[in-house]
Amino acid sequence: MSQKVLIAMSGGVDSSVAALLLKEQGYEVVGAHMKLWDYVDVGADIYKDGRCCTIDSITDCRLVCDKIGAPFYVLNMSAHFRDSVIEDFVSEYHKGRTPNPCVQCNSDIKWNTFLKKARELGCDYMATGHYARIEQLKNRRWTIRKGVDSTRDQSYVLWGVSQDALANTLMPLGSLKKTEVRDIARKHELRTAEKAESREICFVVDDDYRRFLREYEEKRKERSFIPGDIVHEDGRVMGRHEGTEFFTIGQRKGLGLTHPTPLYVKEIDAENSRVIVSDNDSLFRDELIAEQINWVGFSPIVGRNPCGFDTGEASGSDSGARTFNADVKIRYLHIPSPAEIELLTDQSVRIKFIDKQRAITPGQSVAFYDGDILLGGGVIAG
Repeated sequence: MSQKVLIAMSGGVDSSVAALLLKEQGYEVVGAHMKLWDYVDVGADIYKDGRCCTIDSITDCRLVCDKIGAPFYVLNMSAHFRDSVIEDFVSEYHKGRTPNPCVQCNSDIKWNTFLKKARELGCDYMATGHYARIEQLKNRRWTIRKGVDSTRDQSYVLWGVSQDALANTLMPLGSLKKTEVRDIARKHELRTAEKAESREICFVVDDDYRRFLREYEEKRKERSFIPGDIVHEDGRVMGRHEGTEFFTIGQRKGLGLTHPTPLYVKEIDAENSRVIVSDNDSLFRDELIAEQINWVGFSPIVGRNPCGFDTGEASGSDSGARTFNADVKIRYLHIPSPAEIELLTDQSVRIKFIDKQRAITPGQSVAFYDGDILLGGGVIAG
């Protein structure tokens, strides 16, 4: 009897080809589209949107499943997604942080709720169209390797996935390049072969997060945006703002300031409703603290056998030390930079970079790599 897999389908070419490949590999494929949000919650122009959770996307999923001979379901997860992902997204901005909702969605929605649904349907695995590779290392831990296509690698947003979830997940696109995926879709005449892709936040349908925050909070009337001062790091008041939520570290445009040299957001002090600005050089730092750590490729034991860095094949073994070296990525498009990672607790680390990094942003994810092996990750606290 063939093994059964529930694949998450967005309506794009990637998940469509992933479903096709699994079918060709002999799996019993079941397609499922997660309806994650409602327009009543997210607003914007529904006629200009073409990404997931729309009628068009659901139709595309259904027609692809018909093409490959797979049953198809729509799973309404909008209430859970709103309470878990969207609320966290809005709350983080109110705290002066810049969140990454894809990480929250992956760990809580895709590899928690969706995996439970797969098991309820009697599936042996769940699958996605991510450009990343799942592998069990010699140390018996499951890890994620970077996707072969460096322009599409999505390992950075997967650091929060648990060992149990990884052991029950398939990612058939990890060894392919995007051009190859398109070619496969065209060869099999899939409806989604030429469909445009989006790397933006799925529920901010017009890519304007400031518009989203205003409309979302206006509907609920539970939280407000508090005006305050824009302050130079030397203490001078440079201007006023309508809310710290509308700024991110490193931002230059939209400050509304007149100054002989360019100014950038250096710090967001939400508690005192202040936005601190300075010149570009002041944005560079060589250290950060990360929390909510999830270990993937290895598992350090703080206090007993500190670090114990051993993936079974990685090159940076440093057993018996509280520190280890890794390449560290601080945002999706950031090129990983060499750093020393010091274990503070089992869920927090201090990271010291060899070279200073620009605009280290609280709330964003940080991921640790040994070569192409994802060792773990967390959330930047400061």
